This record gives sequence, structure tokens and C-alpha cells, in this order.
Amino acid sequence: MINQYWETSIATMAHMLDAAKNFVAEKVANIKKPEAEFNDIDLKKVSRDTVTLHANLSVTNPYGHSLPICEVSYTLKSIDRMIASGTMPDPGSLAGNQVTELVVPVTVPYSILFSLAKDIGSDWDIDYVLEVGLTIDLPLIGNLTLPLSQKGEIKLPTFSDIFA
Repeated sequence: MINQYWETSIATMAHMLDAAKNFVAEKVANIKKPEAEFNDIDLKKVSRDTVTLHANLSVTNPYGHSLPICEVSYTLKSIDRMIASGTMPDPGSLAGNQVTELVVPVTVPYSILFSLAKDIGSDWDIDYVLEVGLTIDLPLIGNLTLPLSQKGEIKLPTFSDIFA
């Protein structure tokens, strides 16, 4: 009789634990999360060695308090080749109940651009895919990475643009 009581108690506790885990998992899955989107990618600076692009992001924070941004990582690809990658450590925080504008600088050396001469030569632009991972620290949940991806083309400056 005692064994049957313990077996029933253990089964009941296991059932309650499973129900609690499912409840928590459902609540976490339905929590509002920050959202991010690309606004624009601009050719910002042209030097003798590099081209610097600025990826402009808008990040919406649905919470009434600020959220720290742990890191912004990026990868710029063209013709399935990585031409730039990096991270922007500690870019600040997202203001509560607001849209925060972030600028991610991407520097591309000319030596890599010359290796893309086939794509550049046909129309003097670079077809690209920019992937950005925005890692945010959410209370109680931990780090959440918002993945973003944008395809497009970057018109390159002419020699007169560089030396003007």
C-alpha cells in the first residue's frame, strides 16, 4: 500500500513538473521581443585603401526600460565570398518603448574589391548580402540574437569621385 502511494505521488509530481515546464515554455515563447530592420546601406567613406559602408538599423524596444546591446556582428558577402566581417562590441543600449537607430560601420579593403572584378566590371557595382546579428541582453531570458539579412547592390565610386 505504501509503495502504491509513493508511485502515485511520484507520478503526480512528475505530471505537475511537466505542466509547469510547458507553462513556462509557452510564456517565454510568447514574450514580446525587440525587432530590428535595415533602413539603408550607404557608401560613407572612400579612402585610398578602403571603402566604408554604414548599415543603418532601426531597433524597436517594446519594454518600458532600456536593454543593453551586448554586441553587433556582421558579415558582408558577394558572389558567395566573404568580403568583410567583424563585431561592434558594446554599442550601447536600446531606449525603453522607443526606436533606436544604430549605425554599423563595415570597412572593405580595396584588395578584396579587386578580387571581385568580374562582378564589378559588368556594371560598376557590387551585388551583396549583408548579415547582421544584434545580440541583446533580455532580463530573465538571457542573450537574444536578432538575425537580419539584406541583399542589394552597392554602386562604386569612379576615380573622379575618389580624387575630387
